[in-house]
Amino acid sequence: MTEERTADAVIGQYDHGQALGILAAARPAAIKALAERVLDGFGEVSVISNRTGLAMLPYQDTVKGTAFHLGEVLVAEAHIEVPGRDIEGYGAVVGRDLEHAMAMAIIDAAIAAAHQTSSILELLDAERRHQEDSDRQRLRQVEATRVQMETF
Repeated sequence: MTEERTADAVIGQYDHGQALGILAAARPAAIKALAERVLDGFGEVSVISNRTGLAMLPYQDTVKGTAFHLGEVLVAEAHIEVPGRDIEGYGAVVGRDLEHAMAMAIIDAAIAAAHQTSSILELLDAERRHQEDSDRQRLRQVEATRVQMETF
């Protein structure tokens, strides 16, 4: 494995939406630590926006397949640009953790710039595995509460 992979390799293994989805659900400490490392040698970063607000939560009816809005959810979002490289990054997370959103935006910009992609891929892989393990654990807990009913 090479030390650095290209941004295409990151997108090749994870499309942009998958990468952002993993980052949004990732453990904040891991994302923030990687963003600090990514910033070293990245150059000047300008913040376009960094705010919290309410967003409509879309959902899809499982029977009819129609989309509807389940309600509003509090989100933190960050939008940055790296003027020296003419790239932008975006991050949005559920809740009010603006640092998590900012770290996600920095990593998104680093993906676009093919900057420290091997470290980003390591984080994406580790967080994807952690999220899958958490989902399996939650499903086991739900399954343990299932009640079998007799039918007559």
